[in-house]
Amino acid sequence: MLTEFARDHAFTIAWFGIMSFVWFGWGQEDPPRSRRGWLGAGSAVGLIVAGIFGFAVFTRWSDRSALDGQYVWFGVVVGLEVLAAAVGCFVLARRGQGRWMAWWVAVVVALHFLPLAVFLRDPSLAGLGVVQAIGLAVLVGRLRRTQAPTSWPVGPWMGVTLLVFAGISAAIFLATIGSPW
Repeated sequence: MLTEFARDHAFTIAWFGIMSFVWFGWGQEDPPRSRRGWLGAGSAVGLIVAGIFGFAVFTRWSDRSALDGQYVWFGVVVGLEVLAAAVGCFVLARRGQGRWMAWWVAVVVALHFLPLAVFLRDPSLAGLGVVQAIGLAVLVGRLRRTQAPTSWPVGPWMGVTLLVFAGISAAIFLATIGSPW
């Protein structure tokens, strides 16, 4: 995806910036007081990354995309993933286990990167999803020992992994494509 689909590359970086903002924000549901500043800083960095690379998407909007001719299938897959997240959260809420919603949504997001890697022709996205899924599996033991919302450990995990991936991708973008301007 590197130089052939510069718009997709920039979009992925910008989107991961936005999503790190969201995950760090969700992590502020009930964090230790000493962590709130770090979560806020992570959100701010995510927005800065999103802004810079959102502009890169804007300036490359007419470029080719790996999704050309596949938008319908991509939409179907994303729609099914949103449905899986919503149904899972509904079931959790009905069972009185709403505190697990953040964890469940994070699992769906991590698994989303597997088909996304195929659509965007970027195997590194599958690697990100696997790393996130492993981290979420490791968190289960810790999460079971408490009754607190899962958002505090899950939000930062997802935010950090997305922001680190966006940072590495941004460095690759700058080295192979050039300025985002």
